[in-house]
Parts: sequence; structure tokens; C-alpha cells
Amino acid sequence: MVSIESLVLEVPDPSSAEAFYVDAFDLGDRVHVRASDAPSTGFRGFTLSLVVAQPSTVDLLVAGALDAGATELKPVKKSLWGYGGVVQAPDGTICTLAASSKKDTGVADRKIDDVVLQLGVEDVKTSKQFYADQGLTVAKSFGRKYVEFDMPGAPVTLTLLGRSALAKTAGVSPDGTGSHRLTIRSQAGAFIDPDGFTWEAA
Repeated sequence: MVSIESLVLEVPDPSSAEAFYVDAFDLGDRVHVRASDAPSTGFRGFTLSLVVAQPSTVDLLVAGALDAGATELKPVKKSLWGYGGVVQAPDGTICTLAASSKKDTGVADRKIDDVVLQLGVEDVKTSKQFYADQGLTVAKSFGRKYVEFDMPGAPVTLTLLGRSALAKTAGVSPDGTGSHRLTIRSQAGAFIDPDGFTWEAA
């Protein structure tokens, strides 16, 4: 089964970006950074969704991210699906933080249970088929709106949404041009998807 081993964020200043991700989220080997000055403006077409156990952990991580230099895009709040908020890292990467539970069940910690790469694509059905052809297994699919791939136990998992829908969730305009400034490492090998997202062999 194909899974994602890690993500590489391409940033202008790797040293400061690495320090941010360690201080804010401590994602370990799941997220790396490397230097890039590739032109990129507006929404880069993806978000990192960090899933935790309870609301107090969301609060703790969001506060840490803001202290480390992130910008708040959506304040934390309760919703129909749980509790969460959205921040933008200094390098421009958008991170959503969410707890599936609306109530705390223990002491807050900084443990991130799941890292989900959410790609905003022009045509969900087309991208779904493309990734199936690369060997990824679909776990859930809701027409042309949402696809979740089956990657149990993987360091990073993958979902597809429409670009406009993902931008709305993130609290930003869907407009954007240039590089995604993201490379996805997996056993699937090297390729570029229909929306220009780059994959490389892990």
C-alpha cells in the first residue's frame, strides 16, 4: 500500500522555518524544509491538517504557533465536527489544527495524532483517478467534493478537496499562482500530478 513518508516545504529561509516547525508543532521527520526562491503568490493549494485529541491541545498548539511567529487566519472555536482553528506559518504554509472531541478528557499536551496533507485540486474526480493509477487506495469518496486515501499508520495521510472549498476552509482567497513550494515523498516514486504537485521517491 502506497503511503506518504514525509513532506518537504520549500522556503526562503530554511533555518528559521525549521526552528518554527520545531517550536510550534515538533513534527519530527514528518515535515522537512529546504531552500527555494521559486515565485509563489496567494493560496498555494494545500494545507497541513494537524489532528489532536482534545480542545485544550488545539489551544496549546495554536498559542505556541502564534508565539513562534504564525499569523491567525481563523480563531479557534467549536463547530459541528469538533474544535479547531487555522494559522499561517511565517513561510506561508497554512496549518489547520483540529480536535475531533469538543470536550477535554485529560491534561493538555503537544501530541499531534495525525498529519493530513489536504490538496486543493481543480477536478477532484480527475485527481482521484490519477492517484488511483499511481497505486493509492481510496478509503472514502464523496463525488467531486472529497477523497480520502487509505494510509493507516502512515506518517502523513492524504485527502483531496476542490481548491475553492479548501481555501474557504482555510479562510483565504483561492487565488494564487506559481510554485506550490511543496514536495511529497513516498514509495509511489517521482511524478507530477494534474495540479502540479510534485512527488519524489522516499
